[in-house]
Amino acid sequence: MKLTLEEAKALAAAALKTADVSAENAEVVADALVAAERDGLASHGLSRVAYYADQARAGKVDGRARPSLSENAAVVMVDARHGFAYPGVAAGLARAETLAREYGLAAVGVTNSHHFGVAGHPVERIAEAGLIGIAMGNAPASIAPWGGKRPLYGTDPIAFSAPRLQRSPLVIDLSVSRVARGKVMLAARTGEAIPDNWALDAEGRPTTDPQAALAGSMVPMGEAKGAALALMVEILSAGLTGANFGYEASSLFDAEGPPTDIGQFFLILDPSRFAGREVFLERIEALFARMLEEPDVRLPGSRRLAAREKSLREGIEVDDAIYEDLLARAGG
Repeated sequence: MKLTLEEAKALAAAALKTADVSAENAEVVADALVAAERDGLASHGLSRVAYYADQARAGKVDGRARPSLSENAAVVMVDARHGFAYPGVAAGLARAETLAREYGLAAVGVTNSHHFGVAGHPVERIAEAGLIGIAMGNAPASIAPWGGKRPLYGTDPIAFSAPRLQRSPLVIDLSVSRVARGKVMLAARTGEAIPDNWALDAEGRPTTDPQAALAGSMVPMGEAKGAALALMVEILSAGLTGANFGYEASSLFDAEGPPTDIGQFFLILDPSRFAGREVFLERIEALFARMLEEPDVRLPGSRRLAAREKSLREGIEVDDAIYEDLLARAGG
């Protein structure tokens, strides 16, 4: 099924509203999920509506929660109040942008939170404002410490953004697992097999079955190095904010149990307060130009921007099963 971005957003928002999500929150969440579809990141897109809606209906996530903010110098703490992450992240970063311009940098911690979607999207907005952004967030346990068998860390995404001269910002977005767990979740929903190097089953064996992978663990990128990065993310996203560590958090893929209450951490830097904005922009463009002298080199995010351009022009394709589920949930 092909939809315009506006049609997809309206359908997702309607499906969420029927699950006792406030109109304001439904619009924010739907916008984030459709943005993921727009950028070719379907694992973080409309397939998530069913999970979000079921959790809101069950009370695992509070669809009507309004985040609260507190400040201490250049630090903003956001309590998402067991609600969706998107409203709390947006509110925290809006305030932090002002503080970063005042102090040269600002940090945001988000606690009692939920899945925050594509980590590159909030930092992209930071870079569009001329600032540098770093984001990370933890997730329910799916990666074991290197050498262990019991998952303790989440797939724990990390993102970075930098403004550019008259171009779209540079955005780097990665998961500390070999692939994002959302890709396995999407394969499970559509009944597709996964590559055998993405995940392990509950016995620690490579698997192509996405259901077995969801019951097992994800393979960290770079093996021990990826597991170490996951530990760093857990410390900054949960230890620093008072949120649940990955092994304490309930699943994002069902409506069972208490709120997930994971956390996110952001750092915002104003390049004008370091060597200067003009110097920074000139220096990084020189680096990019040197990189692109080789024909097979591309900057991170180029595929995402190409997918975005195509989606804005042609709309997005939605899996038939996901579309039918959305339609049913929206009451259509």
